[in-house]
Amino acid sequence: MTASVSNRPAVSRPNGDDGAPGFGVYIHWPFCAAKCPYCDFNSHVRHKPVDQARYVEAFRREMETMRGWTGPRDVTSVFIGGGTPSLMQPETVAALLETADRIWGFPAGIEITMEANPSSADAGRFAGYRSAGVNRLSLGVQALNDADLKFLGRLHNTKEALQAIAMARATFPRLSFDLIYARPGQALDAWETELREAVGYAADHLSLYQLTIEDGTPFKALFEAGRIAIPDQDRAADLYDLTNAVTADLGLPAYEISNHAAPGAESRHNLTYWRYGDYVGTGPGAHGRFSLPGGGKRVTITERHPETWASSVEQRGHGVTEEEILNSEAQGDEMLLMGLRLAEGIDVARYESLSGRAFDPARLAMLQAEKLVEPVANSRLRATPAGRLVLNALVAELAA
Repeated sequence: MTASVSNRPAVSRPNGDDGAPGFGVYIHWPFCAAKCPYCDFNSHVRHKPVDQARYVEAFRREMETMRGWTGPRDVTSVFIGGGTPSLMQPETVAALLETADRIWGFPAGIEITMEANPSSADAGRFAGYRSAGVNRLSLGVQALNDADLKFLGRLHNTKEALQAIAMARATFPRLSFDLIYARPGQALDAWETELREAVGYAADHLSLYQLTIEDGTPFKALFEAGRIAIPDQDRAADLYDLTNAVTADLGLPAYEISNHAAPGAESRHNLTYWRYGDYVGTGPGAHGRFSLPGGGKRVTITERHPETWASSVEQRGHGVTEEEILNSEAQGDEMLLMGLRLAEGIDVARYESLSGRAFDPARLAMLQAEKLVEPVANSRLRATPAGRLVLNALVAELAA
């Protein structure tokens, strides 16, 4: 039996939300038990046990180096992603969080999210992660029927997914889980039924992603060979509209293109990305973006291969292989691309200050007339639902 939306407890974000972009710490654990055929994330399968102690030490050294780059910052969130972080021992998670806390300092009530897969869900591990400080779990469910779970290459079945959701709800103050839609042959009524079931099980947050065919994945090869077909653009748009209508009706409206939450339960860490805040990224393949004292924003990208990354950290104190300093124009473009994903839109004055330019009045009027953007409270600008469907083109128009 699913939990009713009306019985959900009231939620307040752990660190509050004053609308400020914030400063986040992202920790990437790159190992998975198996590689999903649709996934282009930096994840790696190892058939021998991972030397977790070695990686703890490497994370410690890289975080210390990055603290020297960022200086003191008020951390608003931590996110442990992957890969499959729930393959870590609870002691490993505790060591990573203790290091980040020692280096930057965590305020009371900080949001600390960790990703987990149902196939690696275990009551003892979940309790250990909670004791380590994790207070928000993001569970990779992806579907609520066995046929589609098998198609997506998941290692769990529906029963195991529901058991993991129940276990997470009993252990963590906050829970989110992911579903993938626009799957091959997925009908609107079938998705609505599955989505309503998911909202019933959800605590306060759902991430709902359209299936996309990414370069370098097994699905890409199958798609090009004509062995799988995903819904066309019109059907995908219909599924997207249905997703927004159902979640809004059931109390979890979209606050970002793919993310839905009860009021007050939005992901603080992901809001930092979308509000174009600062964050460090540590671990193999992690990205970071943080402001520099003299202006500009520093971009860091670390080595993707886990063992090579660890060796680099041991030799140099970090695994960064790519760096860039973004100027005002580039920062403005990125702020548009991220901020227009949000239902709250962007702060126009902050955009103008950051980018050093104002929107072209004639172009803005044209986009408003085409119902692609709309003003909010005389100080913000947001994409309409129609505008979010053509976001890249919209950003290009606004930035021109």
